[in-house]
Amino acid sequence: MDRQGIRIENLVKRFGKGESLVNVIDGASFLVNKGELIALVAPSGAGKTTLLMMIGCVLEPTSGRIWLGTEEVYHDQWIRNDTRRIRREKIGFIFQAHYLIPFINVIDNVTLLPQTNGLSKERAEAKAMELLTYFDIADKANFMPSQLSGGQNQRVAIARALANEPEIILADEPTAALDFERSVSVVQMLKKIAIEQNVAIIMVTHDEQMLPYCDKVLKIEKKKVITVNSSIPMI
Repeated sequence: MDRQGIRIENLVKRFGKGESLVNVIDGASFLVNKGELIALVAPSGAGKTTLLMMIGCVLEPTSGRIWLGTEEVYHDQWIRNDTRRIRREKIGFIFQAHYLIPFINVIDNVTLLPQTNGLSKERAEAKAMELLTYFDIADKANFMPSQLSGGQNQRVAIARALANEPEIILADEPTAALDFERSVSVVQMLKKIAIEQNVAIIMVTHDEQMLPYCDKVLKIEKKKVITVNSSIPMI
């Protein structure tokens, strides 16, 4: 089984031109294997979200190479023109806010992407119920997001991210709105998902208390990405 989840080589992102040129990421290289939960940390404004959005095929890099699984998707330009399809096929996104659609119920939120990708309603609902059971919220399937707690909504958001069976999950500060106990629960859940679903997960976090629960910590330092021990303070 190939373990490569995300491979980045010499990735660069610059904004602006001439005197207003700003280097945000300058030559990032790293590997995330399937089954790993990796924390990405850096001070505010250092490029964490920029890096995540490049990996997620949302923001175009300036240069470098990106592999998602065994497929190279970027080599100084997008190899496939339809980056939206890459996102739908390969990537699950989790954000600080759950971004559930407020006027449809939990199960419809989870089934929306698989059905957009062509899965039948019956199969999408069966998959959704399997995920909601996995996260111990199957009894909330017909509830509206407003009827759930913050922690429950975040579980639904994670279920939604897994609904298209992605190879990669990108989580941008998924615990920022939660208390410590719920934050630990979410990070432990992500670690369990990485192992059991054989998914590569990168989690942006500002909370150094979450780092010991991760396999590795990537830190943006002087516009480079380095691997640090999880016990080292991030700033």
